[in-house]
Amino acid sequence: MSKAENSSKMKVEVWSDIMCPFCYIGKRHYESALAKFNNASHIDIVWKSYQLDPTIPEDVEKRMTTPEYLSTRKGMPLQQVEAMQQQVTLMAAKAGLEYHLDDAVVYNSFKAHRVIQLAKTKGWGDKAEELFFHAHFTLNKDLGDTDTLVEVGKEVGLSAEEVHEALTNENYAYEVKQDIQEAQQIGVRGVPFFVFNRKYAISGAQPVEAFVETLEKSYAEWQKDNPTGGLEITDGNVCTPDGDCQ
Repeated sequence: MSKAENSSKMKVEVWSDIMCPFCYIGKRHYESALAKFNNASHIDIVWKSYQLDPTIPEDVEKRMTTPEYLSTRKGMPLQQVEAMQQQVTLMAAKAGLEYHLDDAVVYNSFKAHRVIQLAKTKGWGDKAEELFFHAHFTLNKDLGDTDTLVEVGKEVGLSAEEVHEALTNENYAYEVKQDIQEAQQIGVRGVPFFVFNRKYAISGAQPVEAFVETLEKSYAEWQKDNPTGGLEITDGNVCTPDGDCQ
């Protein structure tokens, strides 16, 4: 079990791709719900890798912008795509996020997912997701570029050597592929996809209230099966078996 996972807490698993605009919005909606949830300290979030388009070439001379990519892939006029993106940008703003979709570049996200998998082993999965989302949607970084991954990885807390380890050690590639395979097995058709205690799921950037309701319902059931899971200890003066009293 990685340090990011804690068996004494209820797990919320999230399948996500860092190039998915609704994934970042969904993250904010979930966080807003968690802030309203009385037992937030007993929830452990586990981020799972997912690729919306694994066919994107990893190495190209010039990256397409998001509008160019969507126009080509969907066969839609560029003007129509830009209008759609304006609506997404407004939705993001309501969640407190700053999007610059017209200048965002498109890359194969597999390498970025490898780095996030390594960050998860250190308990930094949520921090990594946040910084990678911000780098893509707000700063328009090319996270398909190794030097950029090192740069953002350092912000997460990883060393340059650790980022290169993530990109060369096939164990991290395996973890990415396992997450994607698991998504297929449980019926994930799009992201974000939130799974609560392996019993309830929320697909998409649903309203905050939907997350609150699902958190309350799933946690109440989890707590019945884990009666000691909610134990909180207030420290005071104690004596230990080794004779130390303080």
